[in-house]
Parts: sequence; structure tokens; C-alpha cells
Amino acid sequence: MIDVCCAIIVDGEGKVLVAQRSAGMLLPLKMEFPGGKIEPGESAEACLIREIREELNVDIQILSERPAHQHVYPEFAIRLIPFVCRIIAGNVLLKEHASYSWMETSALRGCDWAAADIPIVNDYLDSLAG
Repeated sequence: MIDVCCAIIVDGEGKVLVAQRSAGMLLPLKMEFPGGKIEPGESAEACLIREIREELNVDIQILSERPAHQHVYPEFAIRLIPFVCRIIAGNVLLKEHASYSWMETSALRGCDWAAADIPIVNDYLDSLAG
């Protein structure tokens, strides 16, 4: 089981940053919340701050942690740990992804998500409906 963290990055209007995986990545062109693998000895929070800086060229503030979900792909299994975040410095500059967009929450369920992200999307939206 690979521990991976991801960022549900929200802006001041409640829109969410959604990234599209590049054609050369596993799960090519699927949508995802950006993030990455937790290194040995690294906390999920430190990992997320590092990964978002590396992938998107921005600094984030973690606002809250959401429930983790496990997903088994044919080749590997991950435990995806999501955090709701906001950008505190920098402008998004893609270093790994094909594209990104700021989406209204009402549009999130319609995206072509990587399978592991689907329960994260549903949990986040359910938390907003409250």
C-alpha cells in the first residue's frame, strides 16, 4: 500500500483546482487532485506542501484533513489522504500535469477522475452539503 496525499485547493469563491495528468503519466489524462507519495519519515502535511510546490510552483496552507480512502488498481494499491488547502503564495505553473482548471463544485462529479480520487470528490462534496 502506497501512502499518497492530495490537495483539494480552494479559492476565495469556493472553486476547486483540478489537474489533468499528462499523457506520459500513469492513468494518462485523468483528472486528479494534485499531490504525491509520502517519503519515509515525512508527514503527510510536509509531503503535500513539498509536492504542491514541486508540481504547481505555489505555496499552500492546509486548512483541514479529510478522511483517507484506499484504492486498489491492477498494478498497485494506494491510501489517498486528502487535505483542503488554499494557495498563500505564487502563481500556478504546471511542471508535471497537462492542464488545470478552477472548477465550480457543481461541475466536479462530471470530470473524468482517476479512480482513487472519486471517493475523495464525493466525500468533499458531501461535506459541503452538510
